[in-house]
This record gives sequence, C-alpha cells and structure tokens, in this order.
Amino acid sequence: MPADAHDPADPIDARLTDLEIKLSFTEDLVEHLNATVARQQQTLDALHHELRLLRQQLQAQDSPGGPRSLRDELPPHY
Repeated sequence: MPADAHDPADPIDARLTDLEIKLSFTEDLVEHLNATVARQQQTLDALHHELRLLRQQLQAQDSPGGPRSLRDELPPHY
C-alpha cells in the first residue's frame, strides 16, 4: 500500500476529517455572528442618533417661553 493512500480506518485521518468538519462549522458560525454583530451595531448607531435628536427636541422645549413640563401644558379642551 502506498504511503500517501488514505485508509478510512486510519485514526489520524478520521481525526483530521473531524477537525476539518468542526473548522468548517466554526467558520460558518463566526461569519453569522459577525453579521449579527454588524446589524446590532447599525441598530445601536440608529438608536443613538434618535436619542440625540430627542435630547435636542427636549432642550428646545425647555428654552425660555416654552412649557417646562407636561403638567405646565394645558389640555387641548381649555
């Protein structure tokens, strides 16, 4: 039998095959996790932007002449 032939019963060959399969699944998992983290970062960036806008709107309402809280505002029927 030639030295480079792979015997399926060879334990080293079986271990290498198992490791290659695990590596393939691990690479796939890392790609999926990377995509998930990238989407979450985009969501965080969008939420941060919205929060900044809301803070600006709140500060604009707190300017002199504007109502200071919801209790200071009159309901529409008054």
